[in-house]
Amino acid sequence: MNKQPYDYSGFSLSRLNEPRFAHVKLLGGWIVYFALYFVTENLIPASRCHPVHCWLDDVIPFNEFFAIFYVGWYFLVFGSLAHTFFYDVPRFKKLQTFIMITQAVAMLWYILWPSRQDLRPTVFPRDNLLTDLVKFIYAFDTNTGVCPSLHAAYSLGILSVGLKDRKLPRFWKGALVFAVIMICLSVCFVKQHSAVDVFAALPVCLLAEYLVYGKSYWRPRLRREERKQTQK
Repeated sequence: MNKQPYDYSGFSLSRLNEPRFAHVKLLGGWIVYFALYFVTENLIPASRCHPVHCWLDDVIPFNEFFAIFYVGWYFLVFGSLAHTFFYDVPRFKKLQTFIMITQAVAMLWYILWPSRQDLRPTVFPRDNLLTDLVKFIYAFDTNTGVCPSLHAAYSLGILSVGLKDRKLPRFWKGALVFAVIMICLSVCFVKQHSAVDVFAALPVCLLAEYLVYGKSYWRPRLRREERKQTQK
């Protein structure tokens, strides 16, 4: 875990095409994402969006406690990208590529099939700091452009990259699994997403997993497993 930071000395925008700094261009994906986010959030009216709902949404109660994990997602995404950017560039490339694929698929789907959820409570069952936090979340993040959930997709991407890191201790891998599960649950408990949105993120992540790791990671392992089976 004691890695030396990547050497960015001498970096400038004019050197982006050099192999040493070419990975920095991947951060440009966030510029495209935020531009499309503005379009989907502000230029597609809620009246054009399809309501997303399933029976699980009626079973899952609102619980402001999960706002902790919902907000923790922002720190997880930023922290994961920052750590790999400065300490593990190959994994940064994998993670950022994984995220960009999920962004591209989700944004395309938001435009072609606009979605919304009508699950937010009109009256909170309790009044405390966490419900105030949920009110703040509701204020800056609309209930449109929800299916698939990028909260879930990013989290699963971070989990995928983290679990493949042989140098990451088991304790931290376990903590990462717990955090991702709680984040995926949190989007439903704070009524920011339908359970459908979380399940819809799974095929998006499988596509990203295949494009990022399919040939270089999974196929050799599948072949080794096949050889083991034939040798038994």
